[in-house]
Amino acid sequence: MAVVRKSITFTPQMNEWMQSLVARGEYANESEYLRDLIRHHQEATSQRIALEKALKEGLESGVSKKSLDDIWTAAEEKQGYGKEPT
Repeated sequence: MAVVRKSITFTPQMNEWMQSLVARGEYANESEYLRDLIRHHQEATSQRIALEKALKEGLESGVSKKSLDDIWTAAEEKQGYGKEPT
């Protein structure tokens, strides 16, 4: 994997925060923390985009002719509620 070196600036408080995480052993170094932070942000962004897409599709699909109970039951069945674990 190719590595790109970046030079970034932090406030003293941000620097102290990163150093404290490393000192407590939560991360091996500050770069590891920053990479983890970026990975979490990427995942959160992907989830937000998927949610926005689902909401848009739902709004564009119009009003359902199914009752709330029917929709709820179908959702529970889809998730496997009420079934014995395999």
